[in-house]
Parts: sequence; C-alpha cells; structure tokens
Amino acid sequence: LLSLGTGTTSEFDKTHTAEETAKWGALQWMLVIQQMTEAASSYMTDYYLSTVFQDLHSQNNYLRVQENALTGTTTKADDASEANMELLAQVGENLLKKPVSKDNHETYEVALKRFAKLLSDRKKLRANKASF
Repeated sequence: LLSLGTGTTSEFDKTHTAEETAKWGALQWMLVIQQMTEAASSYMTDYYLSTVFQDLHSQNNYLRVQENALTGTTTKADDASEANMELLAQVGENLLKKPVSKDNHETYEVALKRFAKLLSDRKKLRANKASF
C-alpha cells in the first residue's frame, strides 16, 4: 500500500500565550479544532495502517509519503499558480532526501525505488503465473 498524503503545516509547532488565545473568537477556535482533528485523523490512519502491516509481518508493503512542514502558499490547495507549482515541486524534491521516519532512516527516494521494484516484481510474477 502506497499512501500519499497531501501534506500538513508546521502550524502545531507554534505555541501561543494565554494572552493571545484569550483574544481569539469562536472562528479562530473552530479553525484550530478543525486543524487538530484533520491532523489527528491523518496520523491515526497512518499509525493504524503501519501497525496492521507490522502485525502481518509485511511492514515493507506499506509506505506513507507526506511532508509535515508545509509553509506559505504551499499550504493552499487552490493555488495552482506556476510559482506555487514550482515551490511544490521543490518540496517534493526535498522530501525525497528526508528519512521515512525516526525509526527508518531510509530516504523516501530509496524507499520509493524499493517499493516500485517490489510492485514490478509482483506484477511479473502474476503475469508468469497467468501464462501457465
């Protein structure tokens, strides 16, 4: 299973003082709650799937690809400007050089190549079985 995320912001890394949050209105609180819910859902889905694949001794058959520190215009899903597309392409290029996780120091580039070979080998195996 190749799980492709749409990315998340580093918004949750920011801390706010009591004085700041005391000035927030209902809309600000609703946006914060929505962001937290979306992030939690993404993390929980990844955690659940990776746990299931580990339990099946198939952890090499699951790869989640997601950038978790988007900033600026790269966080806007409706910005299809040429400049933003170039920024997103750069985000992808940079992501390829990052490790998959704290526990897995394999880079996304290496992991995706390994995953592609795995899928190719399985397709060839199915094709060979079908020809018999």
